[in-house]
Amino acid sequence: MAEAKKLYIKTYGCQMNVYDSERMAEAMGGAGYVETDSPDDADMILLNTCHIREKAAEKVYSELGRLRSLKDGNPDLKIGVAGCVAQAEGEEIMRRQPLVDLVVGPQSYHRLPQMEARTRSGEKALDTDFPLDDKFESLKSRGPKARRGPTAFLTVQEGCDKFCAFCVVPYTRGAEASRPAARILDEARELVDRGVREITLLGQNVNAYHGTGPDGADWSLARLIHALDGIDGLARIRFTTSHPNDMSDDLIEAHGTCEKLMPYLHLPVQSGSDRILKRMNRKHTAESYLRLIERIRAARPDILMSGDFIVGFPEETEADFQATLDLIEEVKYGYAFSFKYSTRPGTPAAEREQLAEDVKSDRLQRLQARITHHQRAAQDSMVGRRVGVLFEKPGRFDGQMVGKSDYLHAVHVDDCALSPGDLAEVEITASGPNSLAGRLTGTAAR
Repeated sequence: MAEAKKLYIKTYGCQMNVYDSERMAEAMGGAGYVETDSPDDADMILLNTCHIREKAAEKVYSELGRLRSLKDGNPDLKIGVAGCVAQAEGEEIMRRQPLVDLVVGPQSYHRLPQMEARTRSGEKALDTDFPLDDKFESLKSRGPKARRGPTAFLTVQEGCDKFCAFCVVPYTRGAEASRPAARILDEARELVDRGVREITLLGQNVNAYHGTGPDGADWSLARLIHALDGIDGLARIRFTTSHPNDMSDDLIEAHGTCEKLMPYLHLPVQSGSDRILKRMNRKHTAESYLRLIERIRAARPDILMSGDFIVGFPEETEADFQATLDLIEEVKYGYAFSFKYSTRPGTPAAEREQLAEDVKSDRLQRLQARITHHQRAAQDSMVGRRVGVLFEKPGRFDGQMVGKSDYLHAVHVDDCALSPGDLAEVEITASGPNSLAGRLTGTAAR
């Protein structure tokens, strides 16, 4: 029997890339590959790239440069670039780095086995099309179904039609497209059968989901969540990332009526200044965002809010920045992700006059100080409360288990009887810099 070939995948960026990497590994499994944790003994290396962060393409080229010695030592090694940088750069990657054997965009992963076969015959393979065939159906695992950890991502929607002035997603992931609900439900049941207890629904603009339901009707994300709520063995549902303009009435209501939908919502706003929001092409105001938060909290009073912020956007004044700080003070986010604005070639904002780097850095530091204050306050407020915790892995110390609370806080408990996948009520006893400590109040559910 021939020895299996080894595949190493390095994943950059968002949760959807993590999901895509898993699907690519399954697809290549059908071509005789098994995953390895090291590039040193790989027969094929795939870099699954992200174009969101600053100088993303240059970081990919740097990584490819580091792989040159492996290629020199093993001429049969195949190297591929996948993901959003692959979509954006295309043939330029192969021109700048001849060691690359294949380049594949996010919509063509299901064609990887055929592309790999072409590289084995000495060809270069490039596919950055937006094909009409369903890549998710083609990427279904045909091999044995291995056990999974207690949490998993499940892509339900891809692409974005919003065209925010700073964002490359519409250009690298394409227009919004939603998967049929029946296929999502089938995949969710399969994940549960393999040991998954919590599923996070993914999409570049996930709350714009409008897939065809089994009844032929157009299903919203809320209707999909209610259908997932009925799957035996599935204990928790989350979703990310959302746009405020697609936060529909039924989705707001679902936060108050769907027991398995966790009290955590990531809802990016980017800025608190209406002038900057307009320049970003966000199509909402700070006031409409704040009123939306009020409605969500009315439906689920204990919900923990998370957000995204960009500081130093072109033409942002100190007054604009102060409006963002004011919005943060009003919402009091439990989590937030913040970044200095950096240009993305091909986006409208890239052509505008940029702010000085020291101004961006100063504003980011001040903004992150406020976010950290509220994040710590939210975490400290958990002390004395009883929360559900889904345990995922052993902790740093003997007999310790670590998991995530309903609110996505990391929680550790000293109880050697716990196992990954156990769901238990925990009383929070202490708040540390990055996690909570607790004790079990009853028997864990398995």
